[in-house]
Formats: sequence, C-alpha cells, structure tokens
Amino acid sequence: MLNDDELARYARHLVLREVGGPGQAKIRKARVLMVGAGGLGSPAALYLAAAGVGTLGLVDDDAVSLSNLQRQILFRTADIGRPKVEAGGEALKALNPGVQIEAHKMRVTAANVMALIADYDVIADGSDNFPTRFLLNDACFFAKKPLVSAAVTEFEGQLATYKGHEPDCPCYRCLFPAPPPPGTVPNCSETGVLGAAAGVMGALQGLEVLKILAGLGTGLTGKLLMYKALTTEFRTARLPKDPACPLCGARASIHDLTG
Repeated sequence: MLNDDELARYARHLVLREVGGPGQAKIRKARVLMVGAGGLGSPAALYLAAAGVGTLGLVDDDAVSLSNLQRQILFRTADIGRPKVEAGGEALKALNPGVQIEAHKMRVTAANVMALIADYDVIADGSDNFPTRFLLNDACFFAKKPLVSAAVTEFEGQLATYKGHEPDCPCYRCLFPAPPPPGTVPNCSETGVLGAAAGVMGALQGLEVLKILAGLGTGLTGKLLMYKALTTEFRTARLPKDPACPLCGARASIHDLTG
C-alpha cells in the first residue's frame, strides 16, 4: 500500500494504465545500482530517485571538481571537493526522502565487483572507462543480472540493455569482444562532451531501468540505440548474440577472457 505522501508524489505514475499501483509498487521494491555519478549517472540517478526506486546504490571513487559541473547535474558549486557519492546521495535524498541511498565510495575491481552487485536487481553502467565496462558486463553475466549500459562522447551516445545470461540475448562482449589497448581511445577530457547530450543519454538510461523494473513496453535487449545530437537523429540497430562471443557464446571458456 502507498501512503498519502506517495499517492501524491507518484500521482502521474498512478494514472498511467501501464504503471498504476502495481507498477509503482514494483519500482518501490526494487534495488538499482548506478555505477558512475558523472554525466550519465547524474540524470539517470535523479530520475530513478524521483520515480521512487526503493533502494539506489551509487558507486564512484571521485570527488566533485569544477569541470564536472558543465554536465554532472547532480552537484552544485558548493559541492566542489566533496566525494561524489556523499554530495550526490544528499541531493537524491533531498529530492525524494523515501528512497534509500547506499553510497559506495570505491573503484569497481575484479576483487569487489561480485559482492558489489549481489544485492541489486538491475545494474546501470555510467562509467567512463573500458575496464569497468567489461568488468561489469562479465560480472552481470555470471550473476544473471540485467545491465543497462550508456555511453557518450562529444555529440553522440549509445545505449543498450545486456542480458547475455539469457538465451538469444547478447552481452557487451558480443558488440566489443575485448577492451581496446590502453591509450588508443581518448576520454572525454581529451575529446570533450556536450553536457546536454550526456543528459539525454542518462535520462534514457534511467527510463530503460524503470521499464525493466515495472515491466513496461519493449526494452533495448538485443538492440543498440545510437544518438547524434548535431543532427538530432536516433537510430536503433539489431544486436544479435554472437555465437563466437568469448563470454556468452556457445563455446566460450574462461581462457577466452584471460587470453
């Protein structure tokens, strides 16, 4: 049952036939882990908290800097120098006191990733580096958890939901079998990124998570959504499961991952 405050707060959800009370209850019961509190994680986390996700985990080992504020809308100028999970957690609680925030000030590593994701229903990847992306994909495959992964650079973004543990569903390695060699792909501090473009992709990422939680519509499993801000174009491409994938393919082995 929703209390009076929740009935008022989520009124616009409750009148949606596809959501209603049962859908809102699913959202409230859910536990979501947001990895990265940056340009993607900021809007995604804000919309998830606003929607009433019961427990929202926030993972980031960084502190707020002045250059973050151009796109990381979870923070304010007064937050500069503070840990992102601390400042971000306060902002999310201020937005919706009914959401339980779990702050994880850490870098995701092979040693902690399985324990980190164990208690969450959906993992949202808003990280800014390939090692973390591949690590989360592999961990979610073994833990049998859906992974909603967003990326943005300059004026373009990508979004997909990976469920490689399910039959006929691809994982991240079906698209990118292995991380690129270190130093070959520049990061956003070198190439730049339009703040509002990150906001578009982060909001879409939050939307895909909510669709999974409440069982709404058709998600992005087996698809790759691509966005070009300069021409305002969205394109969705089919992303099939790769039988030769080193992780979820029919003949995959741990040797394929370790080399």
